[in-house]
Amino acid sequence: MGLLGVAVLGAGHMGADHVRRLDRVVSGARVAAVADPDTARAAEAARGIEDCAVHADLTAALDTPGVDAVLVASPAPAHEAALLACFERGLPVLCEKPMAPDARGALRLVEAETTTGRRLAQIGFMRRYDREYQQLKSLLDAGGLGRPLMLHCTHRNVSSPPGFTSAMLINSSVSHEIDAARWLLGQEITAVTVLRPRSTTHAPDGLSDPQFVVFETSGGALVDVEIYVNSRFAYQVRVEAVCEGGSARIGEEHTMVVQTPGTVGEEVAQDYLVRFAEAYDRELQDWVDAARQGRVAGPSAWDGYASSVVAEAGVHALETGERVAVSLAPRPALYG
Repeated sequence: MGLLGVAVLGAGHMGADHVRRLDRVVSGARVAAVADPDTARAAEAARGIEDCAVHADLTAALDTPGVDAVLVASPAPAHEAALLACFERGLPVLCEKPMAPDARGALRLVEAETTTGRRLAQIGFMRRYDREYQQLKSLLDAGGLGRPLMLHCTHRNVSSPPGFTSAMLINSSVSHEIDAARWLLGQEITAVTVLRPRSTTHAPDGLSDPQFVVFETSGGALVDVEIYVNSRFAYQVRVEAVCEGGSARIGEEHTMVVQTPGTVGEEVAQDYLVRFAEAYDRELQDWVDAARQGRVAGPSAWDGYASSVVAEAGVHALETGERVAVSLAPRPALYG
């Protein structure tokens, strides 16, 4: 079985890291093309990779000889067009979240993939590939702790990037907790409430940070998320599952501890590419292995759609201060 030729769309922070990962970490794949409107940035990401084409144009990258699969790491507004182009060509595609900028676009993609009769898209909810998350999922599925009653989630960043908005705390950051909660519990989210404490003085003017998000689920569980994107001290992601027979917690720092006279210090992750480095490695390896076998696994386009619907409800709850119900379209048999 030959190497899987991958076209990477987007050569920014995330895209360049995926190019590196495919070239140096993942087995069974090669980077066949890199596309970015900034061709100098694309060329820098592809530097040193033999026979890797560089393009400014999406179509040219997908039609490069030797491209067997596509990784989409471009900005969110470009995702829908990229996925539709992959569906038209029958190319398996791993797309970073969000799958589309809004729920309507996400539903269009679900409908487009359904018409192909097979799954082609995997959505980049990488926490499903984190070892601690997988351990918690196995524990909950085994039922040894009894029925899950609550999930307490913490999601903190050191600082927010320029242009980050109050809505993006939910549709960009909390989108990971949306998918993780659905996956861990095996339940859909049915309603969202967003509470706003006073904002930290470290937040840019007009940014509501932190926020406290509460999800209700189809199984009667509650999920709360503290999202705080200008903590200034660490990138932290934690989850505690509280069940009828006990609780389980993941995300505590398991890092190097340094002792010097009179002090003890620990390393603290400063961004998601550090905290979830192994999860990204495992995600891409799993995707490559599946694509080489002619199949697609992992989070589906339906998962991407469900996340988008919940995120939109969350933004509405943020803006109105109301509890907002979540309503999903009928689930196609393709995602059964």
